Amino acid sequence: MSTTALPSDVSGLLALVRVVEAGSFAEAARRAGTTTSAMSKAVARLERARGMRLLHRSTHSLALTEEGERLMAAGRVLVESLARVQSALGEAARDGGRVRVTAPASFARACILPRLPAFLRERPEIEIEVKFRNEILDLAAEGVDIAIRSGPLDRVPGHTARRLCTFSWIACASPAYLDARGTPATPDELSAHDHVGFRNPASGQILTWRFADPRGKGLVRVAPKPKHICDDAHASVALVANGFGIGWGPAWLVSEGLRTGQLVEVLAPWRAPAEPLWMLRTSNGRPPLRTQRVMSFLATLPAAFSSTAR
Repeated sequence: MSTTALPSDVSGLLALVRVVEAGSFAEAARRAGTTTSAMSKAVARLERARGMRLLHRSTHSLALTEEGERLMAAGRVLVESLARVQSALGEAARDGGRVRVTAPASFARACILPRLPAFLRERPEIEIEVKFRNEILDLAAEGVDIAIRSGPLDRVPGHTARRLCTFSWIACASPAYLDARGTPATPDELSAHDHVGFRNPASGQILTWRFADPRGKGLVRVAPKPKHICDDAHASVALVANGFGIGWGPAWLVSEGLRTGQLVEVLAPWRAPAEPLWMLRTSNGRPPLRTQRVMSFLATLPAAFSSTAR
């Protein structure tokens, strides 16, 4: 361990311990990665500063003086303390600490939270903070390490992006509702049905539904006229699953209902092209290992709704 950046007394005391433990100035210098001259001068400076002799030096041996013996106990405590500090710093840099993640509330509830406990049990050194946020954030200003977002990224400042996957938006209803009201064959026929709408809490707008004309005539946008409106996506899907109308939601939110039969996709031939889901972080170089590990965990989540892809 180099001692050149330490106060001279501390540097000298560390050098004294190293020399005594090594049995010579040369071996102490080799172990510390410095020169014999530097090691000798460090001990000499301490002797001059304190007006005492610490070592009896001869050509072939070293021996502690009485004063040197008294200082050695304190010196060994200092060496052990510094070793513990270095170990703690290394551990902190290598693994532990808090990672702040922000994601749309629907994605966090449907995909992150069910699988998060198992990850945290495997990585007890990691502390997690999840922000349920639908709006665009300045990651650096908010102290966010990782953000999950979909759609265009031009309004997300100071970031690097990694595409996790693509996902679809799916129109669906309960089997009971479709048995009672029939199944629409085109988006135009949606006007004869009840709608369950989602109001984006960030913008205050009711989400517009998008479909792709299977005849190649481009996108079709439908402004729903919902009988029921929620500003929580899970609540909207719950109403749909309970037969209160047709809804439109992201694959990560409706995939489980489709798998279990609580929901049935409608207008499947009109499903719009999938859009990307992004994982963002601040663009300030290589992230800490704890952040890399959380990113690796998040990268596994899209598998939960991959069965809805076509």
